[in-house]
Amino acid sequence: MSADTGIWEKLTKVFVFLVLAAAILAVAFSYAPLIRQNQRVREENGRLDREIEKEVASGRQMKANINALQKDPRTVERMVREKLGYAKPGETVIRFESTNTNGMPVR
Repeated sequence: MSADTGIWEKLTKVFVFLVLAAAILAVAFSYAPLIRQNQRVREENGRLDREIEKEVASGRQMKANINALQKDPRTVERMVREKLGYAKPGETVIRFESTNTNGMPVR
């Protein structure tokens, strides 16, 4: 007289599988906000790195401009002519004004 435990053995295996699956899902759902936050931080870090690269390039350009203004008299002369509208005696200065989309002059 042996008892048939086949159904109970199968049910026990299914129950253990479902408990393990529920535990894995619980862990996954508990870490999901951390994973999303990590992704946002990485994206922000990448954006800031690109911004830093732009600012460094801008700084290099400004440093080169300062160096040229300090050491090259032709650069100083060109800047004075452009910004202040100066001209040498006997020269004629012609200025071109561009217009914006509604036809108004831009200065």
